[in-house]
Amino acid sequence: MNVRKWLTPLCLGLMLVSGYELTGILQSYHDNRVVLAEARQLYGHAEPRYPRVEAVEPPDDPVEVPKREAPQTESPKEARAQFEALLEVNPDVAGWIRIGNTAIDYPVVQGEDNAYYLNRNYKGEESGAGSIFLDFRNDIGKVQPNTVIYGHRMKDGSMFGDLKKFLKEDFFRENLVFQYDTLYHSYRAEVFSVYPATADLDYIRTGFESEREYKAFLQTLQERSLYKTDTALGADDRILTLSTCDYTLDPAKGRLVIHAKLIEQD
Repeated sequence: MNVRKWLTPLCLGLMLVSGYELTGILQSYHDNRVVLAEARQLYGHAEPRYPRVEAVEPPDDPVEVPKREAPQTESPKEARAQFEALLEVNPDVAGWIRIGNTAIDYPVVQGEDNAYYLNRNYKGEESGAGSIFLDFRNDIGKVQPNTVIYGHRMKDGSMFGDLKKFLKEDFFRENLVFQYDTLYHSYRAEVFSVYPATADLDYIRTGFESEREYKAFLQTLQERSLYKTDTALGADDRILTLSTCDYTLDPAKGRLVIHAKLIEQD
């Protein structure tokens, strides 16, 4: 009888605490959705700004493609018009990423290090969901071989949560192309590699001492992929790396990595 006297209020107390914590989590998800919806409005992106790009089946026989011109080595001094409203909110805005058939349709920010935006939204306000952010070593005004973008893997599928869809081969094959924009340029991104990794794996290098070293790096990324593509990569090509948490290989240091070839658009 005495046990019941203290057990009942204990259970009620645990229920109240759990309910409070769950309410807080759901509220944070809601707040994050509201903030990002606002960002899409400021970007003029409530409806897709770019036509949907469908994945194209590679031909049976390889086709020789003329070598494309080298990407611009200098960027315009002024940001493109679609970013003006976002830059008024936060000058750390560096671009926008949109991946079809996912929730990924977000601004990309960049801090002075890779910790600042882990727990801050694109406005710089504290947020458990953090932001989609560019590696601090990258410079969108310069030509660099590997551009690296990070984001949390949220349980509601937001931020980079939907990148897990690329682990399924059908989704991977049907969504090989997405859009990436910086303040100065637009890019068609063609996915060529996806794989689980750990944080100590060297996939976020942004600089290389020679073309030979970079080509070896690209070959390694292709070999790691769970699924193969016919994407041709050379020393003149630039790539985009997306990184988020994953629990396949390690519960703490596990990562999910996607690499895409960047093709500059007019």
